[in-house]
Order: sequence, then structure tokens, then C-alpha cells
Amino acid sequence: MLDIQEISDRLEIQDLLVSYATAIDGKDFDALDQVFTEDAQIDYTAFGGIAGTRAEIKEFLTSSMAQFAVCQHLVANPAIQFDGDHATGRAMCLNTLGIPVEEANPHLTLLGMWYIDEYTRTPQGWRISRRSIQSSWTHSLDDASRHKR
Repeated sequence: MLDIQEISDRLEIQDLLVSYATAIDGKDFDALDQVFTEDAQIDYTAFGGIAGTRAEIKEFLTSSMAQFAVCQHLVANPAIQFDGDHATGRAMCLNTLGIPVEEANPHLTLLGMWYIDEYTRTPQGWRISRRSIQSSWTHSLDDASRHKR
């Protein structure tokens, strides 16, 4: 049975996953300072991105995400294992990215993935100290092939 501390820790990490998605979707990359530890190692290479520190990832996201008109992360099914002030986790993500198209809805690309994370309890609360992405699938939707309303 879960004790009250583990329930609290699980909820805090789930909020952390939501904060990550909200920061990315809102292109508020400075908000990632409240998500990742300062020395976090982050690996986005599964989808052609970079691996680097929090600062390097923020710089990468600022330039790479500028091309997308819309971005929406749906994060679900977090599986978290605790070991004191450290934890590991795997969470499913459906990432929808929209590239602008003149006078049409954006061209959409869907990415299915899992976040493979390590979490650390800090004086400010739980933070992600390591993140990598495991690719599951990709799919591209061409706006011209969709029915218009």
C-alpha cells in the first residue's frame, strides 16, 4: 500500500510532467528551469534533435520550435519507481506538431514516444535530472488530403 509521502511524490512528479508539456507547448523555455535540474542531461536524438544540458536544450528548442505554428503534448500513463530522493519513470507521450501552410490548416506531424526519466528531489521539489526519448512511431497528415469544414 502507498503511504502519504509516496502519494504526494507521485502527484508532484505528475505535475512536473504537465509543467514540461505546458512549457514546451507555450514555447516558454525558461519555465524548464522549474522542470529540470541545472545539471540535467536531456537526449532528444530519437527524433533528430540533440543531447545536452538544460541550457543547451533551451537554446535548441528556441530555434527548432520556431518553425511550428502549433504544438501539443499529451502525456499519460506515468510509471514511477521510487528509491528515496531519486526515482525513475516512463511516461507515454503523443506529440502533435503543426507546420504552417498558406491559407490552410497546418500540416500535422504526430509523434508517438515514451519519456524515460530520472527524477531527483531537490530543496525546490522534484525535478527531472535525466530524460531520453524512446521513439514508438511517427505519422504525417497532409492538410490537402483532409476534408475541410
